[in-house]
Amino acid sequence: MLGSVKVLRTPDDRFRRFTWAEPRYLEVPGGDGEARLRVAYVDEGPPQAPLVLMLHGEPTWSFLYRVIAVRVREAGLRVVAPDLVGFGRSDKPASPGDYSYRHHLDWTLEFLRAIEARDVHLVCHDWGGLIGLRLVAEQPERFASVVAMNTALPTGEAPVPREFLDWRHYAQSAPALPIARLIQSLCTSTLAPEALAAYDAPFPDESYKAGARAFPSLVPVAPDDPEAAANRAAWEALGRFERPFLTLFGDRDPMTRGSERAFQKRIPGACDQPHTLLPGVGHFIQEDAGEDVAQRIVAFVRRP
Repeated sequence: MLGSVKVLRTPDDRFRRFTWAEPRYLEVPGGDGEARLRVAYVDEGPPQAPLVLMLHGEPTWSFLYRVIAVRVREAGLRVVAPDLVGFGRSDKPASPGDYSYRHHLDWTLEFLRAIEARDVHLVCHDWGGLIGLRLVAEQPERFASVVAMNTALPTGEAPVPREFLDWRHYAQSAPALPIARLIQSLCTSTLAPEALAAYDAPFPDESYKAGARAFPSLVPVAPDDPEAAANRAAWEALGRFERPFLTLFGDRDPMTRGSERAFQKRIPGACDQPHTLLPGVGHFIQEDAGEDVAQRIVAFVRRP
């Protein structure tokens, strides 16, 4: 128990088989103003090199970026990949009510402040985009470029894919969430048994999955939903973002299909960029096309 928030911490031995880089830890303020939450992250590569921040989504953790991160680091760049609160090695508030869109923005912003992140090249996927793009809108001076992958910034005004609404209902109502199986269902490639085990590792039992259950219900699907107005304001700010903005989407992703067009049309920095719709690639683009995506990210960050 931290402050008035019950917090769970996954035992470290759950991760020993799946460590692709040494984790680091720092603390951020909890949602009640009293608790301190531990955030786990990977920080690899030359400290003074361009910083590539990789934000994962739901219900994954930084392990999702293992192939991409290694290639980006080998290219001489610095890779920072945190586990969002509620996921991976990071602390997990035990009640779905402890999670909010705003809390995740604040937790991530505190993390960036703690590591003194500047001139950030953001790589964001799924909820990593809902969080990361809001931060770009609020603090554009902190970001040098953006790579948006299978993500969106919904305002509740556009139709929502039926697949997402089904997932939203399932996440709230299912007696058990089979995390690895859900991830596999949105990949077009077959994941290795070890990868599947890694995605289940953060969740010893159902009590650890409050964040995974809460996230879908936090996505604005109606104009008056919480954070819908803030997302509309974020779009206005992104409409003035002139730094390079790249979209890399999979053409087999049922959750975010078509969202890349809005980014390309509305964000000035997206003009004349090498946007790519990857054929045969599902929602978890890092699993289906990790090597290809890594090459594209390195080339994009290294462009003059």
